[in-house]
Amino acid sequence: MSDEVWKRDEVQSPCIQICVVHPEARICTGCYRSIDEITRWSKMSNDERAELLEALPDRAKDLTKRRGGRSARLKRS
Repeated sequence: MSDEVWKRDEVQSPCIQICVVHPEARICTGCYRSIDEITRWSKMSNDERAELLEALPDRAKDLTKRRGGRSARLKRS
């Protein structure tokens, strides 16, 4: 069977199968989508998907900032 059969003319999911939701931002740390966006992905138009994909790199910047590790978490308690 050819790979051609499985190619689709749609924007593919940014999922990288590392599904961990950030406890404060409520965004998946693998693909940077919210739970709502992940749920709605299959119902989104290609335009909506493309627009969302453009926004994801900015979210990545916000989640990857170091905040001090364990000592910072202890200070918040």
